[in-house]
Amino acid sequence: MLRRLALIAAVSLAALATAVPASTATATATASGPAPSAVPTSGPFADARPALGPLPMPVPLPGFLDDGGAGAGEAEEVLTRLTVSVENTGVPGADGTFELECGPTGGSHPQGQAACDRLAEAGATRAGRQELFQPTPEGTMCTMIHGGDATARIVGTWEGRAVDTTASRLDGCEIARWNSLVPVLPDVR
Repeated sequence: MLRRLALIAAVSLAALATAVPASTATATATASGPAPSAVPTSGPFADARPALGPLPMPVPLPGFLDDGGAGAGEAEEVLTRLTVSVENTGVPGADGTFELECGPTGGSHPQGQAACDRLAEAGATRAGRQELFQPTPEGTMCTMIHGGDATARIVGTWEGRAVDTTASRLDGCEIARWNSLVPVLPDVR
């Protein structure tokens, strides 16, 4: 965001520098009299005169604008950054706390690209955006199938929205919810 603001400021200054000479040119008198001027004619600023001519060109800003060779408008902010904590899966290597970043893919998640693809797929539909991280509604009829002791907590942001949810495999609804989050969560079937 800071990069974007600094870039907008630099471009605005450059545009203003090219527009100033035309706006400070002396106006010719018209039939109704001389054009009004913003220059004070009395008071402490009467001797001060505006500098005519272009504004100085903006100085290149520090290194935070340099995005490693990408073009000026091509840098994107990471809108998905999740911390996934998984316990009691019984699957070797599946338990632990993993970081997941999408756009570009990064973090310590063992299936980072597949997880980002799944999140993007869910985000492409309205129902997916509304339901992906929502808990099972109160009073929902769920089968009493126990899918294991695995639990997970997902905290962070997804497509710019805050996420703080838990998942388990305690009944049929929770199993279906867990499975809808695979590969963000490990496949423990």
